[in-house]
Amino acid sequence: MAPPEPAAHTGQGTGRGSGYDVLVLGEVLVEIHTDTPLREAADGAPARISYSGDALNAAAAAAAAGARTALLTVVGDDELSVPLLRRAAALGVDVAHVHRAPRPNGAYLLASDTEGDREFVYWRAHSAGSTLSTPHIDSWRELLTGARALVTSGITGALSASSREAVVAAAETVHGAGGHVSYDPNFRPRLTGRAAARELLARMAPLAGLLKTSCPADAEALVGAADPREAAARYRALGARTVVVTAGAGRLLLDDGTRAEYHPVPVNPAPVDATGAGDCFTGTATARLALGDPLAEAVAYGMAAASLSVSGRGGTGRVPAFAETAALAAAHPLGGFR
Repeated sequence: MAPPEPAAHTGQGTGRGSGYDVLVLGEVLVEIHTDTPLREAADGAPARISYSGDALNAAAAAAAAGARTALLTVVGDDELSVPLLRRAAALGVDVAHVHRAPRPNGAYLLASDTEGDREFVYWRAHSAGSTLSTPHIDSWRELLTGARALVTSGITGALSASSREAVVAAAETVHGAGGHVSYDPNFRPRLTGRAAARELLARMAPLAGLLKTSCPADAEALVGAADPREAAARYRALGARTVVVTAGAGRLLLDDGTRAEYHPVPVNPAPVDATGAGDCFTGTATARLALGDPLAEAVAYGMAAASLSVSGRGGTGRVPAFAETAALAAAHPLGGFR
């Protein structure tokens, strides 16, 4: 089975066949953002359109952190595909290798406030992104074997049975070629059951050089742990080499197998919306690891970028420049880790 033809290249990139620092495999979504609580939304409530999804959020962060970054995804054939790809390219992400499918793009409605409360309604059944499959991975094999790092997630693996196999195949390819894999289980009960998410985690953890997760949300569902230290230990027992556990807005646990320590997340004095902050962390940290930074520095950069990102609305509303990220990270170094 041959995959669909790639979409036209709409951005600046390193070109097919060139090595990338970071590849991001996943779904791009149309984001409809409103400041009105969804249960109070009435006819005429104002909203704006932008573009997000965990893959685009992470890819934008990786590009901003200095990595040559390409997006591996499937987009639809509707009118929003053109501005969607244009937005990704404007964020510095190469979209030369994106495929198309005769399906609509997935979308979601987001309502958020400055207190961090968020509400989501998704439309992604039978979306273009859900058609991701192993034939797509075969078409990207040269890119995957030449890349320094891959970012993917449990959300991508939950879109369909074919997407789940594609996530594993991509991670196996990068890992087998000596590259780094970052994986966020990102459990979404509206997308998948707990058993399926745990089965995917068991396959992905041994391939993951960095596994980023949340506690208690993901950890309770996937490894039965409400304590971040215990959660990290259980993820590592599944095979993940390094585990980062976000434990609320203010702290993060880093467990590299030799030690597990909490680190305070830099405070953002003007928070607006936390959508995509975790993706920003993963994209930034993965980029810096791919570029050769030590673990402690890469994680510090990831924390700083994630903190800065919550000043914007939506998943890609605020993608901090690396100079700003580096300045904030320098003020909050992580001691003891290399």
